[in-house]
Amino acid sequence: MTLAANEFIRRFLLHTLPRGFHRIRHYGLLAGSARKDSLAQARSLLEVAPAPDDAGVTQETADPRPPCPCCGGTMIIIETFARGCRPRAPPAARQTNRETIHDPA
Repeated sequence: MTLAANEFIRRFLLHTLPRGFHRIRHYGLLAGSARKDSLAQARSLLEVAPAPDDAGVTQETADPRPPCPCCGGTMIIIETFARGCRPRAPPAARQTNRETIHDPA
């Protein structure tokens, strides 16, 4: 296929992300909305016991941290970026406070 230069650049730039965005891809059995179906099929093929139902068990905690939108576990906030800031390299020494705010000033 032969393309004009501007059409090639347009198609190429459809695959790049704007500044500040990070591409995240998920593969395998745990990918996407078919996670439960994939794991159930894998368990049946391997002839192992089905996963226990955790729907009946609810734990009420006074933890103010939000739950993870993917797995429902407790989310640990490593760093929060101010609007318009770009992520920086990790610090040389580990900080004691897990919830830091990146300030561009």
